[in-house]
Amino acid sequence: MKASVPLVLSFGSINMDLTARVRRLPAPGETVHAESYAVGLGGKGSNQAAAAARLGKKLGVQVALAGRVGQDAFGLQSRETLTRFGVDLAPLRDDPDNPTGIALIGVDALGENCITVAGGANGAVDETDVAEAGPWLDKAHVLLLQLEIPQAAVLGAARRVRQAGGTVILDPAPAPEQGLLDALWSESDIITPNETETFSLTGILPAAPEEAARAAAVLLSRGARAVVVKMGARGVYWTDGTHEGHWPPFPVVPVDTVAAGDCFNAGLAVALAAGKTLGEAVRLAAACGALATTRVGAAEAAPEWEEVAQMMELSLEAMATR
Repeated sequence: MKASVPLVLSFGSINMDLTARVRRLPAPGETVHAESYAVGLGGKGSNQAAAAARLGKKLGVQVALAGRVGQDAFGLQSRETLTRFGVDLAPLRDDPDNPTGIALIGVDALGENCITVAGGANGAVDETDVAEAGPWLDKAHVLLLQLEIPQAAVLGAARRVRQAGGTVILDPAPAPEQGLLDALWSESDIITPNETETFSLTGILPAAPEEAARAAAVLLSRGARAVVVKMGARGVYWTDGTHEGHWPPFPVVPVDTVAAGDCFNAGLAVALAAGKTLGEAVRLAAACGALATTRVGAAEAAPEWEEVAQMMELSLEAMATR
């Protein structure tokens, strides 16, 4: 039985990010000097949990995180940071044999980034983690999944949530070179690729809503129940096979795109857990992603609910005056 307070559970990676800000990203074999650097919470699983918790406080949504961290300083730092965001860490396990994952990130003056990930404990996540998180998976209203942990564990978590009547959101990032496990398509209620991931999965670059619709049709044919194509500066396209829509981008000046996709998925999950329709949830998610690009960092870039609500209201007012 689901709890009366809706639960969003993120099952995925936890990293500490080492981010260097540079005027331009280096070419292969080149060294460039950074203008500054920072150490902060990252990893798609923890980013999405932190962003969802920040939003969920105002919407009455509980957020928890399952996965692994090492028994090291980065593991302790990630736990302390996630707790500060309000994430329930009861399902999160300590790994005595592997270090906490890290990500080495370069961000240029235009906000573009390149990322190298050393997964550490994230790569050891397996069916035992699914079993340990079982009670949380059973009561999750919405499950957030990503691909920075082994796909077998992702599939196991998805199956358990769907069997218990929850909704599974799969962020196919990073897009796997070997593709998704066949069974994972049918265990995903909503799949949310960005432009690069859409091209990797379908061979179609979603440069316009028409191409996004063609790509989404391919993904629906593989078993996904709904598709949300994150098109960056071109907005977002969504469809469940019966209804569809395209939201134009919110007007922002980006400074760092690292956390945009994670904040988008967090907003989508929280909105669905709070009872929004898919179209409504996608618009709220788009506002979250847009706001995340206006500040630096990964988890720390997650917006507050008041900021999201204000952006959506201003956008509606602008549309009404056209």
